[in-house]
Amino acid sequence: MKRGKRYIEAAKQIDKTAQYDTADAIGLVKKTAAAKFDETIEVHIRTGCDGRHAEQQIRGAVVLPHGTGKSVKVLVFAKGDKIDEAQAAGADHVGGEELIPKIQNDGWLDFDVVVATPDMMGVVGRLGRILGPKGLMPNPKAGTVTMDVTRAVNEIKAGKIEYRLDRTNIIHVPIGKASFTEEQLADNFQTLIDAIMKARPSAVKGQFIKSVVLSPTMGPGVKLNVAKLA
Repeated sequence: MKRGKRYIEAAKQIDKTAQYDTADAIGLVKKTAAAKFDETIEVHIRTGCDGRHAEQQIRGAVVLPHGTGKSVKVLVFAKGDKIDEAQAAGADHVGGEELIPKIQNDGWLDFDVVVATPDMMGVVGRLGRILGPKGLMPNPKAGTVTMDVTRAVNEIKAGKIEYRLDRTNIIHVPIGKASFTEEQLADNFQTLIDAIMKARPSAVKGQFIKSVVLSPTMGPGVKLNVAKLA
């Protein structure tokens, strides 16, 4: 893969054989995020899980203390009083069955997170083939299937992120922007790591977190010293 000059220059500042302490890694990632836009800082956590087994799956959500730096559009599927509650909480879109053809036929996907009350999951389930592959399907473990619509919307707007294993048993999540202070990124990172440590499936034997890499959207990754994360 051909890399641009900016990426190559940034990579020179990182020792690929080293494993950095969290503070040093965050400092390096901020320094190498040299794009003309405010890059997202991402964490990539390779686990010792085998996601093919249900008892080794990881899926959850956590509210980052300083948010993600991104404004998130929330769609809520609800009916009755819950429609008013969702609107009052600040949901960007609220509706029910009438939204199905808009998403299925018109390809409307102008939202980042979908919340649904349990009594609407029969309706939302019809969108599984569209929402599922995009990671947008509401899920009780992520707190997005709930009757407490106000809390769900407020937490998402405040910086709640969802984490889950991909097919290669790696978790990829944003923890903020390059414009965040090192302290803000460190707080968000530690909150995420604590949540994932607590989510360790009991069926996983041996090393749970095998590697952690921090990287800006357009820049090289920085490996962390996993032994110091526990």
